[in-house]
Amino acid sequence: MHISRPTSLYRLFASTSSLPGIGPKLAGIIEKRIGGHLIDILRHLPVSLNDRRARPSVDTAEDGQLATFEVLVLSADIPPGKTSRPARITTETKGGRLELVFFRARADWLRQSLPIGERRLVSGRVERFQGRLQMAHPDFITPLEKAGDIPEIEPIYPLTAGLSGRILRKAVLASLKALPDLEEWIDPSLLHRHHWPSHKAAFEAAHHPKAVSDLAADTPARSRLAYDELLANQFALGLLRRQTRNVETGHGINGTGTLTRALLDHLPFTPTAAQTRVIAEISADQSADMRMLRLLQGDVGSGKTFVALMAMLQALEAGYQAALLAPTEILARQHHASLTALLQEMQIKPGLLLGGMKIKERKQIIENLQNGDCQIIIGTHALLSEDIEFARLGLAVVDEQHRFGVRQRLVLGQKGDGCDVLVMTATPIPRTLAMTAYGDLQVSRLDEKPEGRQEISTAVISGERIAEIVERLRRATASQQRAYWICPLVEETDKLDVAAAEDRHRQLQAVLPECKIGLVHGRMKTDEREAAMSAFKQGHSQILVATTVIEVGVDIPEASIIIIEHAERFGLAQLHQLRGRVGRGAEKSACILMYHPPLSETAQARLKIMRATNDGFIIAEEDLRLRGPGEVLGQRQSGLPEFCLADLALHADLLPIARAQAERILEKNLSLEAAEMQPYLTLLSLFERDNAVRFLASG
Repeated sequence: MHISRPTSLYRLFASTSSLPGIGPKLAGIIEKRIGGHLIDILRHLPVSLNDRRARPSVDTAEDGQLATFEVLVLSADIPPGKTSRPARITTETKGGRLELVFFRARADWLRQSLPIGERRLVSGRVERFQGRLQMAHPDFITPLEKAGDIPEIEPIYPLTAGLSGRILRKAVLASLKALPDLEEWIDPSLLHRHHWPSHKAAFEAAHHPKAVSDLAADTPARSRLAYDELLANQFALGLLRRQTRNVETGHGINGTGTLTRALLDHLPFTPTAAQTRVIAEISADQSADMRMLRLLQGDVGSGKTFVALMAMLQALEAGYQAALLAPTEILARQHHASLTALLQEMQIKPGLLLGGMKIKERKQIIENLQNGDCQIIIGTHALLSEDIEFARLGLAVVDEQHRFGVRQRLVLGQKGDGCDVLVMTATPIPRTLAMTAYGDLQVSRLDEKPEGRQEISTAVISGERIAEIVERLRRATASQQRAYWICPLVEETDKLDVAAAEDRHRQLQAVLPECKIGLVHGRMKTDEREAAMSAFKQGHSQILVATTVIEVGVDIPEASIIIIEHAERFGLAQLHQLRGRVGRGAEKSACILMYHPPLSETAQARLKIMRATNDGFIIAEEDLRLRGPGEVLGQRQSGLPEFCLADLALHADLLPIARAQAERILEKNLSLEAAEMQPYLTLLSLFERDNAVRFLASG
């Protein structure tokens, strides 16, 4: 898929070094922090403003006020040579005297700028010192006839070292002149309903605020620019969705129902209503002629694996193979064990492919996949290797999608001709993020937990009370309960005052000699980790000290307590994932969030939310509000697009509108050369989503 950049945008994508007054050094600073093109400067919107309209008299001026004065220069006390003593220029203005103070200013410049007996306009922040009003280093000093050089309202931009506000404002003004009048891409009814200006006028208004209220995200100018960016994102994802389905049609995988019915007959539990609903959605997708691309979201313990297995069995019924990609060996082995147990009655034996397997074992699995003897394969990144070929892959399942990039999911999907793709995540994703990061997929939600799952009680306790927590552990383990103790780091560092797993393991062994205590962290060898996990699972150890390596997928129903040390350092989604390691059995479970004061406001809010709810979807929305989209999923792992003008927490209401407009256009199935498509292709180029389309389409 090739989208050429329109000539009307060439000037906007010129280098910042083409702007007047921007040499190579400044251009390098701008490129590093803002971006290398004029359009990047325009997307760098002001965050505040200086209002210089106040013209108070000396006796009414407030301490710290930004004000402009017309002054008569009376005298100058300019110390000779290099000295720490400041220069003081005494002036007279309305209401009394104003003293201008300068540190290390050149004497010749001061005499030229503020000649005795002349009138000048000065603008800056004033303060009272020893009963006198003074202004240190005025922002502006101009002759009366050049009063227009002092802006009444001055936008303030996020700055970076080596780049002054004045230089950046000049760069913005020059970049605004490069803005072309572009053909409108927004539905006229939307423009009218929201009172949105044109694209060009929106940028001009955003960079020329008249009041603090003009900086708000919901102003017509800013919401229009946000909508443009969201529409570009949704249009790009829609094009990708269209291309994927048009190029690779599905197989129409219609199962006979024999395997799925057999599984249901032997299940040790009753599926939830949510599972039944989602299984039906996926089954319908598989049966359709179009290729399935679906995201399955489910909170911790909602039963995604069973849903995925039902989809796999439908593929097997139709004569196809199925593959499940997991992010870690621990999770891959766990999936293999649980699916093997569920499929035992049907004489189906899933295969397992891991990175560190013996050559002979790996060779046999590859051969079984190629000849079709292996019907279901579970594996890690090893599944993505070029030498892995399938006889007839019909369904690719990607577990914990946020741990993989978009390209990896596409690579696995391309192992089969028109292969259906089911993406699973136990990280509840806010609707806005699901639509932007996974907009090329249909979405199913498991929003119900299986019967018998216990609510987890959550307590927030200061680390100063660690002795009480240890005593609670002593009582719990004495009554045959098992517990996790989570630490953020593996070992102590000088940089962070954080409990390390290895140190905590030694300390707990010392104070709880009657307990067997295991240790798991990412630096251990795989077999050591597996042995420690197995010992804990089988009850040979009662406490498992671990890092976040156990965050995803570890299922030990007997574990009923989890202590998360330095909980204030974790994000909400991660805390929720960790908490989900307990509450999987019949035993009432508890989560202790141990913090170390002082707590920031964000950390306090985080811990309060964790204590208030077990609902992962509510937590996800709060996480988005507190941290922003880039942190919730992680830009690199999720393929989440970076937004410059749209804030997903503030502009969430615009996203479904943008998606609906993109779908209306794409439903017409117009060619890229059609006249009606040209404004939208311009929009894609403007926000550089044309590159994203090319990248994703390339697989």
